[in-house]
Amino acid sequence: MITMSSVVISGIQQIGIGVTDVNKAWKWYRKYFGMDIRVFEDAAIANFMLPYTGGEPRERYAALALNLQGGGGFEIWQYTQRVPQPPKEEIRLGDLGIFCTKIRAKNAQNTYHYFKEEGLSIVGDLTLDPRGCLHFYVQDLGGNFFEVVENKGAWFKNEDKNTGGTFGAVIGCTDLKKSIAFYRDILGYDQLCYEGEGTYDDLKGVPLRGQYYKRAILTHSKARQGAFSGLFGESEIELFEVQSAIPIKIFEGRYWGDLGFIHLCFDISGMDALRTLCAEKGSPFTVDSSAAQSGASFDMGEAAGFFSYIEDPDGTLIEFVETHKVPILKKIGWNLNLKSRSASKPLSKWLLKAFALNRVRD
Repeated sequence: MITMSSVVISGIQQIGIGVTDVNKAWKWYRKYFGMDIRVFEDAAIANFMLPYTGGEPRERYAALALNLQGGGGFEIWQYTQRVPQPPKEEIRLGDLGIFCTKIRAKNAQNTYHYFKEEGLSIVGDLTLDPRGCLHFYVQDLGGNFFEVVENKGAWFKNEDKNTGGTFGAVIGCTDLKKSIAFYRDILGYDQLCYEGEGTYDDLKGVPLRGQYYKRAILTHSKARQGAFSGLFGESEIELFEVQSAIPIKIFEGRYWGDLGFIHLCFDISGMDALRTLCAEKGSPFTVDSSAAQSGASFDMGEAAGFFSYIEDPDGTLIEFVETHKVPILKKIGWNLNLKSRSASKPLSKWLLKAFALNRVRD
């Protein structure tokens, strides 16, 4: 039997965001979430995602951006040969899929007031979540929800920004206990920060599918390992199961890559072991670049590696990426080759900070 110890998870690598205009969206994310480190930009055809793209390869343009204060990145994703489709009706908390991206803040109150001064679309008030953390919700240009959560843990690099990058996700489910087991057994979120049910004052202003929810906040008791663990840091998953209402599937009748949060991606090592583990846990790979290419790395233009997808119990897409090559400074051909490194050994801090050479300035 394969166990979690056979797989190394570095943390959340990125959350995928389907948009209508990559450049416009990315500029907004740079200004307000500090996502100004360009890892790669790539125009290509998504050949392996046929189960989620109507059975046809689709042309797309994607940019992966990071915030060097820490946290996961954003994969900002745009169809180039079709018009990306919005949800068929308003998405509400408790609907099945990724409702919201969590963003870590040094000081939630300062961030809240700055966003308010900038005229951003803040939803509700600055308040405490059920475990006692300050948080608030804000929408981006496309109406996507982000939850800004205050977290006093260590930051990878102090760049005098209000926030770090992706800190987690808020996900709707139909069976809270079943989803808790999925995120615990496959992704290592083994620590319950909160579990309860009721009506919640801190959700004021958020579009709700119902008034009464079962709710859980999960994190991992052990620090992440692996090459990028120092940068990605800790993360959390928040689950909502709506009671006395029927949730909709956020991507029902739409394709992966359409507007909204399309997947949550984890940086891992040990893809073969993970394939076996996921199958044993009843969540087999639905997309598998390694198997499709007989073990060859998938070329993403400036980066390379394996990628795969599974579905959580309600169909939310979870991506895994095993990174083999990533660019540090493209113009001189400085790339990191990770295939020969120890899977659990973190990269040195100075090397990760070298990503600053790819900063995009407005």
